[in-house]
Amino acid sequence: QVQLVESGGGLVQAGGSLRLSCAASGSTSSISAIGWFRQAPGKQRELVAVIRRSGTTSYADSVKGRFTISGDNAKNTVSLQMGTLKPEDTAVYYCYANWASLNYWGRGTQVTVSS
Repeated sequence: QVQLVESGGGLVQAGGSLRLSCAASGSTSSISAIGWFRQAPGKQRELVAVIRRSGTTSYADSVKGRFTISGDNAKNTVSLQMGTLKPEDTAVYYCYANWASLNYWGRGTQVTVSS
């Protein structure tokens, strides 16, 4: 199993930047992919970015060119650098990890972008 703890959310003005971090613990060597989802009020949870064990990354079209996901295997952390933030990026951001074909989730961290 895997435990995930997010940090780094907060309030930022439009055009600003934030960095989210997720610390993974447990059987981290079996994680095949780790990344971030987000859920805005009244909307479905959506994939933001993912990094796979191979090192390949994928992004939602809405964040391409603005967000960057990176992983540190030695520290068992994954980060999401968010730039040029927009009010529509406001959401609870959840770290997730795919482990043995199961998805594990953190508790989430709030990101609020004011206009």
